[in-house]
Amino acid sequence: MKDTSKSSKKGATAKPAAKKAKAKAASNNGTAGSMKLILTSHNVTLTDAIESHIVSRIEQLSHLDPRAIDARVVIEHDHAKVTERQFKCSIRITEPGPDLFAEDAETDLYAAIDLVSKKIEAQMRKRHNKFKARNHTEASKMKRTLQEGAL
Repeated sequence: MKDTSKSSKKGATAKPAAKKAKAKAASNNGTAGSMKLILTSHNVTLTDAIESHIVSRIEQLSHLDPRAIDARVVIEHDHAKVTERQFKCSIRITEPGPDLFAEDAETDLYAAIDLVSKKIEAQMRKRHNKFKARNHTEASKMKRTLQEGAL
């Protein structure tokens, strides 16, 4: 039964890129923990290699913060730009609190994806460390007051 549904999808010719982007968003609901992946491309054909590279990067990010709700990845190719900045990738991670956003433009699409994922990873680590430091100082203050009260 699955084979017939796949063949009917291949037969559809109206806007295959848009359908592919929507299908990727729906099919990746549970790939990275509870993080949903929404993948959009502008003027770039989304190959399986590019998609797998992005999914592997998002899975690495989902291990850093399990509270992340979804990841929106936008890939663009601009022919009018200088060759050093033709491919642009941006990632927006939706979490409780402020969203995390990073973008980068490079000559190579894979390099742009890698650099953006490193930027997002740094933001996630910074947020996590701030949270841990705040909880640590609050806990140490409480412990100190309890110890002083016992004396």
